[in-house]
Amino acid sequence: MEIKNAIFYKTIMKLEEMPKEGLFEIALTGRSNVGKSSFINSICNNNKLARTSKTPGKTITLNFYLINNSFYFVDMPGYGYASREKDILYNFSESTNLYVEKRKELKGFISIIDSRTLTNDDKEMIEYLKHRSIPFIIILSKIDKLKRNDIRKRVDIISKELSVNKELIIPYSSYTKENIDKVLNSLETNLLFS
Repeated sequence: MEIKNAIFYKTIMKLEEMPKEGLFEIALTGRSNVGKSSFINSICNNNKLARTSKTPGKTITLNFYLINNSFYFVDMPGYGYASREKDILYNFSESTNLYVEKRKELKGFISIIDSRTLTNDDKEMIEYLKHRSIPFIIILSKIDKLKRNDIRKRVDIISKELSVNKELIIPYSSYTKENIDKVLNSLETNLLFS
């Protein structure tokens, strides 16, 4: 698979604002500041597509990106960080849950996990996806910050801790784009056409 065209489509706060074209949607999830926006920009080859920030918790909406005019990436709010007003967090959390539970176009998840740190929030998200039988792949981000010998070890450890097949775990660097072909192939095989 190759991403030839990617555009920011829409920011959404309410389910009634969702796209109505019936295209598949792949949601991206991960803890705040794990690099979801950098990941989107990297695999879409456009550094200005998704806004990146050094401040955790910036994404509080569902951000839709139209990919190859055929499916959407849906950037979800990062978990594990709560600095915003409770009513905003509550309303968004409710909308997020409804999106996952009700959205027929949702085909699967890309779960982005920092290759250096597996958190309880990460574990809970993967358990949630498994419990709901939602297809997913795991991207281990920021592997450029690890030594070469440690990358394979981290895959083994995370595979065991999450009870997930190693084939669904892909180490990736948004900076160097290492393993971008594996990411795109896994996206196509395990999510879009599974």
